[in-house]
Amino acid sequence: MLNPRTLVELYQQSCVDNAERPAFGTRRQKGWEWLSYGELLRRVDAARVGLAGLGVGPGDKVAIIARNRVEWPIACYAAAGLGAVVVPMYEKQLPSEWRFILGDAGAKVALVSGALAFSAVTAMQAELLELDHVVGLDQPEADPRSWAALERLGSLAELPPVTPAPDAVAQIIYTSGTTGQPKGVLLTHANFIADIEAMRKVFPIEPEERTVSFLPWAHVLGQIGELHHGVAVGISMALNDELTRLLEDIQEVRPTLLVAVPSVFNRIHASVVRQIAHKSKLVQRLFADGLATATHQHHGEHVGLLERLELAVDDRLILAKVRDKLGGRLKWVFCGGASLGREVAEFIDSLGITVHEGYGLTETSCTATLQPKGARKIGTAGQPLPGVMVDIDTLVTGDPRIGEVVIYGPIVMKGYHNRPRENAAAFTPDGGLRTGDLGYFDDDGYLVITGRIKEQFKLDNGKYVMPMPIEEAIKLSPYIKNVLLYGANRPYCVALLVPDVTAIEEWAAASGIRLGDLGQDPRLHELMQREVHQRCQDFPAFQRPRAVAVVGEDFSTDNGLLTPTLKLKRQRVVERYLDRLEQLYQPPPGEHGVAAP
Repeated sequence: MLNPRTLVELYQQSCVDNAERPAFGTRRQKGWEWLSYGELLRRVDAARVGLAGLGVGPGDKVAIIARNRVEWPIACYAAAGLGAVVVPMYEKQLPSEWRFILGDAGAKVALVSGALAFSAVTAMQAELLELDHVVGLDQPEADPRSWAALERLGSLAELPPVTPAPDAVAQIIYTSGTTGQPKGVLLTHANFIADIEAMRKVFPIEPEERTVSFLPWAHVLGQIGELHHGVAVGISMALNDELTRLLEDIQEVRPTLLVAVPSVFNRIHASVVRQIAHKSKLVQRLFADGLATATHQHHGEHVGLLERLELAVDDRLILAKVRDKLGGRLKWVFCGGASLGREVAEFIDSLGITVHEGYGLTETSCTATLQPKGARKIGTAGQPLPGVMVDIDTLVTGDPRIGEVVIYGPIVMKGYHNRPRENAAAFTPDGGLRTGDLGYFDDDGYLVITGRIKEQFKLDNGKYVMPMPIEEAIKLSPYIKNVLLYGANRPYCVALLVPDVTAIEEWAAASGIRLGDLGQDPRLHELMQREVHQRCQDFPAFQRPRAVAVVGEDFSTDNGLLTPTLKLKRQRVVERYLDRLEQLYQPPPGEHGVAAP
């Protein structure tokens, strides 16, 4: 393939080169239905004509509110071929967030998935004066406002695509907004292409690879790291339309690679650990010894005959079954969004699956650093991509080693949409992007991220706490689904815990316990306290939570406690549970599950 300069050239070249190859798979009642790259090209051509018929032209904003489905890339590439700017949004966002983004971006057309969302967005048109058309992706073809009607009419005419300038804005991708309103990140065609080409140099993949796509394409990791990267290569992508069915889809599609976030593998690891806990002492020992041996092998250490035999038994009894649940062909996982714990990473390694972690932001077009193929280092975010420079600004912290991560290069955004004050704060005088993340380079030149500057808090003794690493460690417990660490201006840290109800029910049944209210049962508190204590032993004493509170409601996008990218909206969680958190500081501490300091 020639080196593309825009998303338009990228999809056109790949669709011609891989015309007969399957591009996107959709689950149907009779099995998986695959759209070829050649058919993708034909449908993009039709959709481009249809969008032009709605008056879409260069610089116009086309919003997409949808889950991952074949219409998503078709609409994206069709809009790009008109010189328009795509504004992706999440299907599970709140209607108030759709309204804000549609208005802030000045969207002319909104392509909407689902009847309820279509009705909600249509009702907003009266107050969104620039929104001329709302097109329903699931409306019947007889409805002139339907996507099916748009494609059908578009297929009756021809309109060659325009080739945008590489520095033209391709998309406005809005940040999740853990605090305040989301900001629109202006990403150019050149930004997209620079990131994709750099990733391909560090970790080349082949067209024969197959994946199951479940990370939302409204986010840069799913869209650039998987969708456009995959299209550029010509791989096959099966589309998961419901996370509860993800493992079933994986077993049927049998992918060779996945683009994922740590929570997926944290859950798999927790499930296996929970099952092993109910096995005999012999099986537990074999499992532990087998994982240790596999880790030694991956580190290039000598492994004796007895250890190899134990690993073979462990593989046959346990690990092979886990591989089968993941389709049996999975070779690589690209993981981002948060750090993957060493324990989980080494567990995945023991399955014969290689995890490559990376780091980046919406503002860096997805990936800025990545563990190179054949040169991984567990516990790090890898090394800067070709053409990318990463600096550590230690003046922010006063620490000679740890500081704010600052990124330079062609992957850095053009700026924020209509946010001059935020733009001034985001860039250094020499053009570097201030990420808001703290980190350092280890002795081998691998980046280690330690947390977000805005998330750290100070105890009343003046000591600073970075909550994310502690929360991620606690969530490795098979009994804890979610956690919030709290302690700003307080004498010590406490934790708000969401139990994994299925795991707790299994534990209670095995222990002969009938649980009452999950938030008040003392036996559950004792279990949670032990789990937190065990998972936090490697942290300094002042950072460990000394008290825990258990709540029955999970943090989710539906209740507004998680962003669409599953990041914690800390302030909202604190506001909702402030009374419970403050109770943990009231005497007598024993009533609230206080652990030993």
